[in-house]
Amino acid sequence: MPPASDICDLTLAALAEKLGQREISSVEATEAALARTRAIEPKVHAFLHLDETATEAARASDARRAKGEARSPLDGVPIGLKDIFVTEGLPTTAGSRILEGFVPPYDGTAVARLRARGAVITGKLAMDEFAMGSSNENTPFTPPRNPWDLGRVPGGSSGGSAAAVAAREVFGALGTDTGGSIRQPAALCGIVGLKPTYGRVSRYGVVAFASSLDQVGPMARTTEDCALLLQAIAGHDPLDSTSADLPVADYSAAVGRGAGGLTLGVPDEYFGAGLDPEVESGVRAALARLEAAGARVKRVSLPHARYAVAAYYIVATAEASSNLARYDGVKYGRRAPGARSLHEMYLRTRAEGFGPEVKRRIMLGTYVLSAGYYDAYYLKAQRVRTLIRRDFEQAFSEVDAIVGPTSPTPAFRFGEKLADPLQMYLADIFTIACNLAGLPGLSVPCAFTRDGLPVGVQFIGKPWGEPVLFSLGAALDRDLSLHSLRPPL
Repeated sequence: MPPASDICDLTLAALAEKLGQREISSVEATEAALARTRAIEPKVHAFLHLDETATEAARASDARRAKGEARSPLDGVPIGLKDIFVTEGLPTTAGSRILEGFVPPYDGTAVARLRARGAVITGKLAMDEFAMGSSNENTPFTPPRNPWDLGRVPGGSSGGSAAAVAAREVFGALGTDTGGSIRQPAALCGIVGLKPTYGRVSRYGVVAFASSLDQVGPMARTTEDCALLLQAIAGHDPLDSTSADLPVADYSAAVGRGAGGLTLGVPDEYFGAGLDPEVESGVRAALARLEAAGARVKRVSLPHARYAVAAYYIVATAEASSNLARYDGVKYGRRAPGARSLHEMYLRTRAEGFGPEVKRRIMLGTYVLSAGYYDAYYLKAQRVRTLIRRDFEQAFSEVDAIVGPTSPTPAFRFGEKLADPLQMYLADIFTIACNLAGLPGLSVPCAFTRDGLPVGVQFIGKPWGEPVLFSLGAALDRDLSLHSLRPPL
């Protein structure tokens, strides 16, 4: 058996190839991943629940391969799940006390599709409570750490997923992205993260935050790895009314196409005040590399981008206030003891179960939906959303993809923005518009700062334009090979 550290250094695609050639067994890979997780979790805290029975699924995978019955390239590959996915037999908390003790009796569609293709689920990963946050500090549990600097945040809300992939605890993970919650932590942790087109991946069995914005996506060390994961989970699902009944492209084929012949739009609005100089230089260097590889770069404008954060925090909080009304202590999860009436039980359960940021967003959402304020706030935000979508449509009449920073800064220190919600919200300033418009977005590592912190470049595509994004991301991966760098744990 190869040393566990050597196995864990493999990319998902490389491991899949070795499993296919039977150079490594799934049991060896799974035991290596679990051993590394046990060794470094006291530092990283990426997992909320580690499934010690994962080796049973690995043995079943090895038995299938021995018979020549592998279900997919992912058969036997250890994968982690953000704790927002309903997962049969494993605790699912959405990072909240209000769901403590909840063990679902079924798998959500994305999880079921991974299992059907033979993936080995090793556990549930940390997140901001109900996916509300940009740092993974909004949690009643121990917050995960950024593997590149344990004193800094991994980003959020899929911070545990990003940290686990970067730290080599898993070979890939699933996250969710409502306003940047896959792409921003991917950028801060130096991995690749994709927010697919809205409707590309089923949301059935995903704990809802904002239903018109939430989207499931892959997180891994390379663009090729993300393409393999998306191939497994994409496609129509009759259990999700927002799921698109459209063919799924061959994403792996797109990985090898390169950047040649593509026109890249660079928005003026994404380069200005508030952008860290080292982030800007890293992104512009990535653009220069893509241009040298045959891409054409041109300036574009997204004039309504400045209103994206304001519109998002009206739409998202309004939908959250509705979605989170179901957590009342009646059917599952936390129930406050000793209540003398149903009303008191509701109040105490929600007061004890929800954290401060979740309460803040419920109150904001309830306010903007209330009588007398609906037209002034919610309706106006939806109109701004339409203007933002039209900006993208205009830009995409001239370019194949839009390129800019994923995050305005590298990973920040714990506590640095926690006391100022507005500053925290601005951490997603470059990612939010993509969700409002329902577009696909890919974050790829492109540089490191002088302090050794990763920088991510974001590619935004046309609806169903994931293949173009994979072509660009893979071209940058091959040129830079940043995935081979290892955090100093």
